[in-house]
Amino acid sequence: MTPAPLVILLVVQVCLLLVLLARLMPGYSRRPPVAPRTTPRTDTTVTVMVTTLNEVNRVGPCLEGLMQQDAPLLEVLVVDSRSTDGTRELVQAASARDPRIRLVTDEPLPPGWVGKVWALENGLREAKGEWVLGIDADTVPAPGLVGAVIDAVEQDRYDVASFSPQFRDQTAAERFVQPAMLCTLVYRCGAAGATQPPPDRVLANGQCFIARRDLLLANGGYSVSRASWCDDVTLARHLAANGARVGFLDGSRIIQVRSYASLGEMWREWGRSFDLKDATPLWRRWLDVALVWAVQALPLPVLLALGAGMLTGSVDLATSPNAMLWKALLLVNGSALFIRLFMLVALSGSYAERGATFWLSWLADVAAAWRLTLSTAKRPKAWRGRAFQSLASS
Repeated sequence: MTPAPLVILLVVQVCLLLVLLARLMPGYSRRPPVAPRTTPRTDTTVTVMVTTLNEVNRVGPCLEGLMQQDAPLLEVLVVDSRSTDGTRELVQAASARDPRIRLVTDEPLPPGWVGKVWALENGLREAKGEWVLGIDADTVPAPGLVGAVIDAVEQDRYDVASFSPQFRDQTAAERFVQPAMLCTLVYRCGAAGATQPPPDRVLANGQCFIARRDLLLANGGYSVSRASWCDDVTLARHLAANGARVGFLDGSRIIQVRSYASLGEMWREWGRSFDLKDATPLWRRWLDVALVWAVQALPLPVLLALGAGMLTGSVDLATSPNAMLWKALLLVNGSALFIRLFMLVALSGSYAERGATFWLSWLADVAAAWRLTLSTAKRPKAWRGRAFQSLASS
C-alpha cells in the first residue's frame, strides 16, 4: 500500500520545485556585480543619508568610505537620533575633515514610526541632491560607489534601486547559518541582478538604497513604510506598484557590511524581519515558508531517510510496490539538493571570507527554515535596542 503522507509530500515538493525554478531561471541572465566608477561625473547630484543611534563603534569606516567618494556626491547627511556614546562627536570630527558631511538631529520620534524610517524622513527634508542614497552606518562603501550606483540605475533606466552587499568579518558560526538564511530570500524573491519581478516580489536592501528625490516626495517620502519592520522592501514594492522602475542589483564589489556582532545577534535581529512582514500578505508568507521547507530544508533529511531505508531493506527500488514512489522521491529531492548546492556557489561572491563553514552552510537549512517560521508566526516588539510596543500590536 502506498504511504499517503509520502505521496502528499512528493506532490507538494514537485509543485513548489517548479515554482522555485520559475523564480530562479531569470538569474541565469542576471547582470554581473556592479563595478566601482573610477572617474567623477558631474551631470547629476547625490545626497547620501546615514542614520545613526549610538553607532560610534561602527560608523567610522562608513564615513571614511564616503569621504573617498567623488562627484556626483553632493553631501552626506548623518541623521542622528540623539546618540549618547560619542557618535555625534565622531561625525563632527569627520565634518571638520570633509565639509560635505553634515550632522542632522532628527525630531522626536512620533507614535507609529520606526526610528530609522523617521530619521530617513527627516533627512529627506534636508536633502538637496537629485538622487537620495540611503547608506547604513555598518557598511563600508568602496571608492567609486556613488558614481557606480548612478551608472547602474541609468543603464537600466531605474527610478529606484538597491544593492546587495558583500558580507565581511563574520564568525565561523555566522558563516554556517547566515548563508542558509540568505538563500531563503533568493528562493522567495529571486536573485539580485535578475529581470525585474512583479511589484509584490520586488526585493530591496536598505543598506544601499537609491531613489530619485522628486519621486520619493511625490509618493509621500518614507511615510508609507513608517511602521514597517522591513521598511526597504515595503517602500520599494510601494513605488513599484505605483509605476516606478525598481531594481535590485549585485553590489558586492561596491559595498561591504558587518551587520551583527555574533550569530546570536544576527539570529535575533535579522531573524525578526527577514520573513518580509509588512511588505507581504500573511498567506503568501506562509506559502513561502512551505516552499522553503519543501525544497530547501527537507530534501537532505528525505535523502538520508531513503538512504537509511535502502541499507536496512525497508526501501526497495527494484521489486517493492512502492518502488516508483521511492525513485520519484530520490529524483525530486536529489534535484532540489543539487539546486541548493549550486546556489551556494552562486552566493559565494557575497562573502569576503568563506572557509569550511560557509561551504557546509547547506547543512543549516533546517535551522534557517525554522527561523523563517518563527519570524512569520510572531510580530516583533523591538529593533536594535528600541522598543516599539505600538507597532507590535498594530
